[in-house]
Amino acid sequence: MQDILDASPASDWRTLDPARTLYLQLPTGRVVIELAPDFALEHVANIATLAKEGYWDGLFVIRSQDNYVAQWGDPEEDEAKKKKIGTAKPHLPAEFERDAKGVPFVKLPDVDGWAPEVGFSGGFPAARDPKAGKAWLTHCYGMVGAGRDVAADSSDGTSLYAVTGQSPRMLDRNITLVGRVVQGIELLSVLPRGTGPLGFYEKPEQYVPIVSAKLASQVPEAERTQLQLLRTDSKTFETVVESRRNRRDEWYKRPAGHIDLCNVPLPVRAPK
Repeated sequence: MQDILDASPASDWRTLDPARTLYLQLPTGRVVIELAPDFALEHVANIATLAKEGYWDGLFVIRSQDNYVAQWGDPEEDEAKKKKIGTAKPHLPAEFERDAKGVPFVKLPDVDGWAPEVGFSGGFPAARDPKAGKAWLTHCYGMVGAGRDVAADSSDGTSLYAVTGQSPRMLDRNITLVGRVVQGIELLSVLPRGTGPLGFYEKPEQYVPIVSAKLASQVPEAERTQLQLLRTDSKTFETVVESRRNRRDEWYKRPAGHIDLCNVPLPVRAPK
């Protein structure tokens, strides 16, 4: 695959938009998250407001469930004592799916057990149902979602999680996905597992502090993480997918002839 990427033209790569990039700064380093307003417009707008007003600064990663997710937010259960959300909206609609019309979509050639069609939209793993006319993001490794209560519209974007285990696709269209980690997922996936139900940390001393969470546009350009992402609508990406569907290097004796959506790599590099 590296040979394919090395031979790719510069036009097949895109640069992260600072206004759509969230930096989650942990004591161990920076987690870079690309936000997806095309699928979760209101959630992303609220997340941007929360970041600009420093909501997550000083809060914590409160959950690390083995083979599942890491979650961050306010651990306080008493509503009266929770950190105030400033000018962010306290109530958001569920944004589990959207109208598929006009949504760019690069379809994978293989079948999927969770959706009629799967592929990529603007760099994000996605699915669609042509008959129903709906499209949605999918719970692949590194995807970021907004935690909610039982009610579908009970999320306000203050409690976020990243998938750190095997892709829990049963969550598709049940939770609003807001983006994906493009660098630093290992900083979340290696966190100590929580000992409480669902991997929540049971004692305050177990919480992992959040130094800050800011949009890249809030950070001086010299301090930003400069990254380029392979365009999922490019010829190079198509070639990468095929190279992973049918491994032709000497080590592989039996090419699979199939690839799962969440096993498709999404190449990221430093600008050349």
